[in-house]
Amino acid sequence: MQTRPTGSLSIRVPGTGSAVVTSSDQTETGEVLSFGPFRLIGAERMLVRDGKPVAIGGRALDVLIALTGRPGEVVSGRELIDLVWPAVFVGEANLRVHIAALRKVMGDGKDNVRYIVNVPGRGYTFVAPVRRSGAGGGTASIAVSASPARSPNFPTPLQLLVGRTETVATMCTLLLSQRFISVVGPGGIGKTTVAVAVGNALRREFGDDAVCFVDLGSLTDPADVPSAVASALGCFVQGPHHEPYIRAFLADKRILVVLDNCEHVIETVAPLCVRLLHAAPSVHILATSREALRVEGEHVQLLMPLDSPPDETPSAVQALASPAVRLFMERAAASGHHAQLSDTDAPIVANICRRLDGIALAIELVASRVGTHGIQGTAGLLDSGAGMFLPGWRSALPRHQTLQAMFDWSFRLLPADEQRVLCRLSVFVGNFTLAAAHAVVGDAGGKIQTVTSAIASLVDKSLMRVEPTSGLTHYRLLDTTRAYAAAKLAEDGQAVAAERRHAGYFTGLLKQGMAKGSAFDGHNVAVHAPHIDNVRKALAWSFSSLDDRSLAIELAAHAAPLFLGLSLLDECQQWCRRALRALLEEDHGTQWELELQGALAMSSMYSRGNSLEVRAGIERGLELSEILQDGRHQLQLLSGLYIFLMRQGDFSGALAAAKRNAAVAKASGGPIENAMTEWMLGGSYHLTGNQAAALRHCKQGSKLASDFRLGRVSFFGHDHHVSGLATLARSLWLCGFADQGCKVARQGIKTAQSHDHPVSSCIALIYLVPVFHWSGDFRAAQEYTEIVFEQATKYSLAPYRAVGLALKGELMVAHGEASSGVATLRAALKAMDADQYRIVTLPTRRALAEGLAHSGQSDEALATIGEAVARAEQVGEILWLPDLLRAQGEILLMQPRPDLATAERILLRSLDCAHKQSALSWQLKAAIPLARMWKEHDRGKDARSMLEDIYQRFTEGFETRDLVTARRFLEELSSSD
Repeated sequence: MQTRPTGSLSIRVPGTGSAVVTSSDQTETGEVLSFGPFRLIGAERMLVRDGKPVAIGGRALDVLIALTGRPGEVVSGRELIDLVWPAVFVGEANLRVHIAALRKVMGDGKDNVRYIVNVPGRGYTFVAPVRRSGAGGGTASIAVSASPARSPNFPTPLQLLVGRTETVATMCTLLLSQRFISVVGPGGIGKTTVAVAVGNALRREFGDDAVCFVDLGSLTDPADVPSAVASALGCFVQGPHHEPYIRAFLADKRILVVLDNCEHVIETVAPLCVRLLHAAPSVHILATSREALRVEGEHVQLLMPLDSPPDETPSAVQALASPAVRLFMERAAASGHHAQLSDTDAPIVANICRRLDGIALAIELVASRVGTHGIQGTAGLLDSGAGMFLPGWRSALPRHQTLQAMFDWSFRLLPADEQRVLCRLSVFVGNFTLAAAHAVVGDAGGKIQTVTSAIASLVDKSLMRVEPTSGLTHYRLLDTTRAYAAAKLAEDGQAVAAERRHAGYFTGLLKQGMAKGSAFDGHNVAVHAPHIDNVRKALAWSFSSLDDRSLAIELAAHAAPLFLGLSLLDECQQWCRRALRALLEEDHGTQWELELQGALAMSSMYSRGNSLEVRAGIERGLELSEILQDGRHQLQLLSGLYIFLMRQGDFSGALAAAKRNAAVAKASGGPIENAMTEWMLGGSYHLTGNQAAALRHCKQGSKLASDFRLGRVSFFGHDHHVSGLATLARSLWLCGFADQGCKVARQGIKTAQSHDHPVSSCIALIYLVPVFHWSGDFRAAQEYTEIVFEQATKYSLAPYRAVGLALKGELMVAHGEASSGVATLRAALKAMDADQYRIVTLPTRRALAEGLAHSGQSDEALATIGEAVARAEQVGEILWLPDLLRAQGEILLMQPRPDLATAERILLRSLDCAHKQSALSWQLKAAIPLARMWKEHDRGKDARSMLEDIYQRFTEGFETRDLVTARRFLEELSSSD
C-alpha cells in the first residue's frame, strides 16, 4: 500500500495549484488554531486541551486539520478521503470510524457543544468558531488564504468567510479560464468579501505584486474611473488621458485587476474593461456590481443569498448547519454574546436570517446588537423596524454602516420611473406576476412597455428576483428591499392608491378564477394558492379602510373558497364574520351574503363542531340560494346539511337531505352532481343499516365518476368521491367481502392523500381505519391512526382529532392495554360531546365498554354498553346495533356469574339485526361467542351447524381475524364430535 508522510495535508483551489489551506503551511509558519478549549498547533502536529496534549491518531488529526482549515464549509466524504488518504483506496466506512474517534476525543455533543456536524447527503462541516494565531500570539479569524505578505493595496479579509468557500474556489477556476468575471448581487450580499477572498487565493498564481484592487465606491464622477485604475496599478501617467498609459502598462503583464463597486459608474467601466482585455491578453478582470456590465467577454457569477434554515428549525445543531446562522452567531460573538446557540433560540435566529433574506450585511448589522439586547431582544428590534437603522462597523464604508444607507445608495442610482415602480411594487407580499405588477403600478411608468422595461431593469440591478415556477414567471422583492421601498412609498403619499389597486386586482383575480369551476376544485385552488399572502394583505388593508367597505366584503366573499380549499378554516371564519358584520341593509339577500354564510358555516363546522350557528348558516344559505335561483350553491348547501346531520348522528335526516339533493341534481346538475348524489345516498343507507342499498349507490357513483373521468368531487368542503370510496369499503367488508373492502380502503386513502387536502384526508382515514381494525390488520390501523391524529392536530380540526383519539384508545384495548385505552376513550368521548360530533359516538362507547370489561370494571362496562344499545334503538342508529349487541352479549359472558339466558338472547338478536342489514361479517362476529357458549354447555352440534352455515357463505377474506378464529373453532368442534 502506498502512503504519504503525515503532516503535509493540502487543500487547493481546483485547477490552479494555489493553496487555500495547507497543514504544511501551518507547520512552517507555526500557526495555531483555537476552538473551544482546544488548540491545534500546526508546527508540532498536536492537539492540546487546557494546556495538556490530547491523545489522537494521525489520520483523525489529518481529518481535523482538513475541517478546521475550512470552517463552516461542507466538505464531502470523498474529498476528505482524497485529502487524508491520497493515492490509497479507502471506503467511507473508514472515514466514519475516524470521525467518530475524533468526536469522542473532543467530547462533541456533550453539554450542547458541537464541533463536527454531518450534513446528510453532503458531507461534514466544522461548526465551532475558529481563531488563528501565529508565533507572536496575535489572533484573527481564519481567512481563505494562508499566503505570505500581500500586495500593499490589496485588502485583508476582516471576517470569517462563512458559506462562500466553495464559491471562491469555483470562481478562482473560472477566472483563470475565462479572464473576465462579474460578481453580481444585491447590496450587502458579500460581493466585495468574495472578490477579496478570490484575489487573495490567486496571489500565488499571479504573484504578490500582480493582484490589484480598485475601489470605485468612493467615486462620484464616472470620468475619474481611469485615474482610479491607474493609481491602484501604480501606473505613472503624463497628461490628462489615462487610458493609453494604462493599456501600455498592462500590455505585457499577467495581472489580476479587481474592480469593486462598479454599479454607479457602469457606463464608463464596461467599455474600459473590454478595451483593456483586448489590449492586454494576459490581464484578468474581476468586477463586482449590482448589475451585469453586459459587454463582450463577460461571464456573470450571480452571488446568491446565504442559505437559511427551513421554516421548522427544531435544534441548534440543524440551525448551525446553515451559513446564515453561523455568520449571525459569529457576529453576535464579536458583539459580546458568548453563549452557545440553544435549541430554544435556534428558531428565533433562523427566522431572523430568513427575514433578512440571507443578506450577509443585514445579518451582520442585526447580529451586532445581540451582545446588548440578547437574541430575543434583537428579534424585537427587527419587528419594530429598527433593523433598517442599526449601525455596523465604524470602519465600514458609509453606505455599509446601516441598511438604510445601503438602500439609499442603490435607490439614488435608479432613474425616476424605476424608483416609482420599485416603490409601488412594495405593496406585494412574496411572489407576484407581471400582470399583477402592471395592475398595481398603474400609471407610475406610463405605458405598459415602460413598466415592463423598468421591472426587467430592477431584476438586472439585483433589486428584484425572478422566482422559478412551473407556470407563469413570478417576481419577488427581498423583504429588506420591500421594507425600504414601502417607507419611500408612504413618504410620497402614494401608499393608499397602490394598496387599493392591489386589493382590487386580487378581488378580480379570485372572482374570475372561482367563477370558472367549482370553488373547491383541486386545480383551481392550486392555481390561486401562491397568492394567499397577498390576499391576506389585501383583506387586512381593505377592512382597515373606511372608504373601501364594498371592496372588503367582495374580496372576503371571493377569498373564502380559497381559504377553505387550503384548510385555513380559522382565517376563513375570521374574514367571513368581519364581512357579514360590515353588510348594510341593502346588502342582505345578495350573492355576497350567500357566499359568506355558506363559507362561515362550512369552516365553523369542520373546526369548531356542529353548533347552532352552523345549522343557522346553512338554512339561511339555502333560503338565499332558492331566492336567487342559484342551483350550484343550493347543491353545495344541501351537501352541507347532509354532512351536518350525519355528524350529529341524525342519519334518517341525512338520508332525507340526500334525497332532496338528488331531486335538485336531477333538475339542474351534471355528471359531477349526480355522482355526488349517489355517494350521499350510499353513505346515508350505510349508516341507516341498509348495506345492500349502500353498495348499489356507491357503485353507481363510482361508475359515473369513471365514465366521465371525474376528478375530485368536492361540495361544502367535503370530498364526496373519497367519502364514496370509504362507504364502499365499509359496506363491502360488512357484506362479507373483506379483501375487496381492504383494497378499496387503501385506494380511498391514496386518493384522499393525493389531493393534499387535510379535511378530506382526515375524513377518509377516520372512516377507513375501522376496516383494517375489523380485519385484524392492527399495523395498518395504527399507522393511519397516527396520521389522522397528527393532521387533525396540525390543522386545528378538533372533531377529527377527537375521533383520532378514539381510534387510538380502541387500538390500546385491542393490544391488551385496557386501562390506558379506557382513559383515552373517555377523553375522546368528552371532546366529541363538546364538538357535538356524534357520528362515531356509539362505536366509541362500545370500545370503552369492552375496555372496562377487560380491566375488571364489569358493572360499569355493562352500564356503558347498555346505555349505548338504548341510544341506538332510541335514535335509530341501526348500523351499530348488531355490533353493540354482540359486545353486550360478550360482556355478559365475562361476568363472574354470567346470565347465560340473557347473553344468548342478546347474541341471537345481534345475528338477526346483522342479517337484516346484509352484514354477513357482523353475523360471523356475533356467532363466534354464541357458538363458544353453546359448546361449553353441551350444544356443540348446534354451535357447529350455526357457525358452519355462516362461514360457508364467505367467498374471500379467509385470512382476516374473525374468519381465522371461526375456522380454527370449527376444526376444534369437528375433532370433538
